Amino acid sequence: MTLAAPAEINEWQLTGATLLGIAVLVVLITKFKLHPFLALILGSGVIGLVAGMPVDMLVESFTAGLGETIAGVGALIALGAMLGKLLADSGGADQIVDTILTKARGRGLPWALAGVAALIGLPMFFEIGLVMLVPVVLLIVRRSGQPMMRLAIPALAGLSVLHGLVPPHPGPLVAVDALNADLGLTLGLGILVAIPTVAIAGPMFSVLAAKWVDAAPPDALVPESKEDDSTRRPSFAATLFTVLLPVVLMLGKAIAAMLLDEQDTVRRVLDFVGDPLVALLAAVLVGMFTLGRGAGFGLSRIDRSIADSLLPIGGLVLIVGAGGGLKQILVDAGFADLIVGLSQDANIDPLLLGWLIAVAIRLATGSATVATISASGMVVQLTAGMDPLHTSLLALAIGAGSLFFSHVNDSGFWLVKEYFGLSVGQTIKTWSVMETLISVVGLAIILPIGWLF
Repeated sequence: MTLAAPAEINEWQLTGATLLGIAVLVVLITKFKLHPFLALILGSGVIGLVAGMPVDMLVESFTAGLGETIAGVGALIALGAMLGKLLADSGGADQIVDTILTKARGRGLPWALAGVAALIGLPMFFEIGLVMLVPVVLLIVRRSGQPMMRLAIPALAGLSVLHGLVPPHPGPLVAVDALNADLGLTLGLGILVAIPTVAIAGPMFSVLAAKWVDAAPPDALVPESKEDDSTRRPSFAATLFTVLLPVVLMLGKAIAAMLLDEQDTVRRVLDFVGDPLVALLAAVLVGMFTLGRGAGFGLSRIDRSIADSLLPIGGLVLIVGAGGGLKQILVDAGFADLIVGLSQDANIDPLLLGWLIAVAIRLATGSATVATISASGMVVQLTAGMDPLHTSLLALAIGAGSLFFSHVNDSGFWLVKEYFGLSVGQTIKTWSVMETLISVVGLAIILPIGWLF
């Protein structure tokens, strides 16, 4: 839904309104520590009012964007949280970790940890995956004698890249929804971009990071060995099947769309089962048996695990929805059209423009999700006339930009600092540089794909 833009609004007024609104958003989040949901509402209001939108149009525009965004991605975020919670509670994540790491030694450990983090990162939010992996990383550091950063950076890279580039994480989902990109195609391209990005920003960069920062694991956080743990877990094969099921179904839909006729029966079946809602629902239902029952859970325990997964994401869904409201105000106020005009006049590649806008908002707010939401709203008009491939690449470019240089206004920065016992300077030399490397390498892969195809 797009409302008519207010009449007689010039470019300077639109630009000033947007910059002021984003400045208000930044100050409210960073200085006054206001919840991002409220900050997004107030920032959106500033943009609309300064741009000259009538109050009734402003409210209607914001609520329409909020409703459409939650309708588009709210259920997907919830299903992703359910699958992640089942994976964590059942011990399936531990099973993946233990199985892969028993086969890795010496120089293969950083690569194994990157692979483990990427697998766990598929269905899990970054913070949850981090909390789960940190004890494993610290224990392996203690056992192997390898430098902590040599093993920590690959794990962090695997989690972060998946968080920023691969659905069903909230950021990529919002970008896909806002730009009306094909989710299956974006997922496939996201994995294609993620593999070399994780390799470069993870195991390869960790060699330098270990030389720059020689830190020891904090004793209080190193767990006791779990070698004698006899807790029942689902099998590695069942866990891997469950984690990869929604990915395979969504990729199958994307491949069928490229190879089969619309009326083909196989394609119609794949279109249905590969729909993100159906694919994630199928994974959750399968996971109730492969993960829940595989761990010996009864129905009441499985139900409790699923119910518990929904509590932490209420705020996240509201933030995403408010970001959709902000996006809609940017569109209805005419700023999205202004961005199109400026990009054409300056001859800036739309993929680069989306990345730059996301970088600017990421640096200002510290939030990858807010950066993705805001940047998607600003460049949405660029997708007019774009083919599906380039629309998906634009979503990925925004996702890559949203990861640029995490610093002191990002909660992830402080999580990494505290969990690994680092100083602020050490965190910047390792985590912040790694995030920047992910963002730049991701763009360096995305741009040539756009140029070639």
